[in-house]
Amino acid sequence: MPQLWAGIDAGKTHHHCVVIDGDGNKLLSRRFPNREPEIRALLGDVANLPGGAEVAWATDINHGGTGLLRAVFTVHRQPLHYISGRAIHHAAHTYRGEAKTDAKDAVIIADQARIRRDLELMRPVDDVTAELRLLSARREDLVHDRTRTVNRLRAILLHYFPTLETAFNYATSKGSLILLTKYQTPGAIRRVGQRRLTTWLKGQDCRKATDVAVAALRAAAEQHATVAGEAAAARLVGTIARDLLRLREQILEVEAQIAAVLPANPLAESLMTIPGFGARLTADFLAATGPDLGYFGTPDRLASFAGLAPMSRDSGKISGNHYRPRRYDRRLLNACFQSAFIAARTCPTSRAFYERKRHEGKSHKQALIALARRRINVIWAVLRDRATYAPSPQSTMSQL
Repeated sequence: MPQLWAGIDAGKTHHHCVVIDGDGNKLLSRRFPNREPEIRALLGDVANLPGGAEVAWATDINHGGTGLLRAVFTVHRQPLHYISGRAIHHAAHTYRGEAKTDAKDAVIIADQARIRRDLELMRPVDDVTAELRLLSARREDLVHDRTRTVNRLRAILLHYFPTLETAFNYATSKGSLILLTKYQTPGAIRRVGQRRLTTWLKGQDCRKATDVAVAALRAAAEQHATVAGEAAAARLVGTIARDLLRLREQILEVEAQIAAVLPANPLAESLMTIPGFGARLTADFLAATGPDLGYFGTPDRLASFAGLAPMSRDSGKISGNHYRPRRYDRRLLNACFQSAFIAARTCPTSRAFYERKRHEGKSHKQALIALARRRINVIWAVLRDRATYAPSPQSTMSQL
């Protein structure tokens, strides 16, 4: 049983720690830099306090700037609990005063750790999970950059060359981007002609060069008017096209790194046998859960962590109200939802469950969420047994 409770209000460059005893008396309050010597010094000073042999530590951030803090605590075998920032924000309204300071937040964190009995220790993060989280986040950033850049490219093309804007899917077509690095206007495409354009595209390692050239010539043949600002817009389009090609290569590079890291996770092979899970979604799932699902205890808790378990909101005579929880892992929810979307199209068992929900009056999104929730039970069983998913021909999702 802890004799002291220490709350750490975490920040980017500095943290603030407050230590209280069983009666809520403040024994230590210190602002310290996010550096290893200062963290070690804090641990030593707290250990020298009366009752410092048994300390329960708590903080309100479980990622980002607490990486070094967690690593030092792990080395010194100090238990570190997590209390969400939302919980601390709401709890602050029950304490005296309206001031908002790091010291006050640290006091609230320590006091909540002393009062509450439902706090759990932060899970240790292994190297493979940490790497998957970094790579997954990096890929997500690059995809967002690509989407924003493609939208900008299409907006410029729509201004001065609308027929070419509708001719290609610039998010997936590499050949169209190669074309735009040199030929951006109707006149330039018509002057080069189909034969020379096809030859040039092939020299740039463009797949289906003939199809790209034909589509570009067809678009150029429809427009002979010159829009004001065409020259400047063409230069911008060429630059943006080269940026998109670089983003494309960076995304492929990150995906190759993810594929190389995945086999080191013992659950990856089993998870990838479940319909809808490829390397990317498997990486997102395992980055959120880690290599041991035993931390969650039950598939229901895993579903809640993924935001797939509706929460009740009943009061008095009003009952049966459900809503999505506010605290869940969005990366995990996205992985479960997208895999369910893919499985509903490619897996007969998942398709049958999806259709049944649609016939019950559920919308497309509601049916996919219901499918994703049901698949959590399947995922749990497969990963628990380290087995391979292989449904029998007679199985249906309702039997799973």
